[in-house]
Amino acid sequence: MTHFVRPRRLEHPAVRLVVFHHAGGSASAYFPLTRHLPPDWDVLLLDLPGRGKRHALPALEDMELIVAAATEDVAPYADGPPLALFGHSLGAVVAFETARELEARGAGPGWVGVSGRGAPGHEVLTRLPDHDSSDAELMARLKSMGGMPHQLDEVPAFRDRFLQLVRRDLRAVSAYRPDPHRAPLAAPLTVFGAAQDDWAPLASMAPWARQTRARFSRRVYPGGHFHFLGGAFEAFAADLAEEISFALLPAAPVPSHLVRTSV
Repeated sequence: MTHFVRPRRLEHPAVRLVVFHHAGGSASAYFPLTRHLPPDWDVLLLDLPGRGKRHALPALEDMELIVAAATEDVAPYADGPPLALFGHSLGAVVAFETARELEARGAGPGWVGVSGRGAPGHEVLTRLPDHDSSDAELMARLKSMGGMPHQLDEVPAFRDRFLQLVRRDLRAVSAYRPDPHRAPLAAPLTVFGAAQDDWAPLASMAPWARQTRARFSRRVYPGGHFHFLGGAFEAFAADLAEEISFALLPAAPVPSHLVRTSV
């Protein structure tokens, strides 16, 4: 049984993109992204344990276990078309660490994108919600950041399950402390940040540059943590496609603004 939501199945895709969702989220939140990506790209939206295609499994609270599970899911797709990994918030950590695990196996991706998450070693700058706060406090904090399912307040049982899931995800993120002396990633890395994102201030995003020994680029947007949702998805997908194409499809033209955003 696959753990991916796979909107299109292509026999010979030009690129294979794996997307990792945010804390409390699921693959379905990123389904609209696919509509705005090149039609010859295979997009795999991964559900971590506890939601979506894996809703019957308990959510994991340990980042090493999460990454181990994600790596096993992605590994079969690493031998084939050029592979790109993208993750937002919690998903940024999972994408980055999964890339490292794949590199250790000699099957690393050709590009990694991280969004809405401060660089490893700069967690002190992040302002994550307290996973041990009351339900009311946690809900208020999450609502202030946007990206919340509208039906939460209408279905108490759904809200309670959602909060349990969020708490587990936040525990995994808050305990994440990678070895600061590890070698940088071999793959090119792009960081996506938002000017008003209290969960991942821009000052915590810039140090991602030290996490790769290949090309590093940065894109900054107006808005908060979930700046790309809704009507902004199309423009964000275009930027995502440009970054990936630049790294994986060198024959493609290089947009001028892409060069300007490189750091």
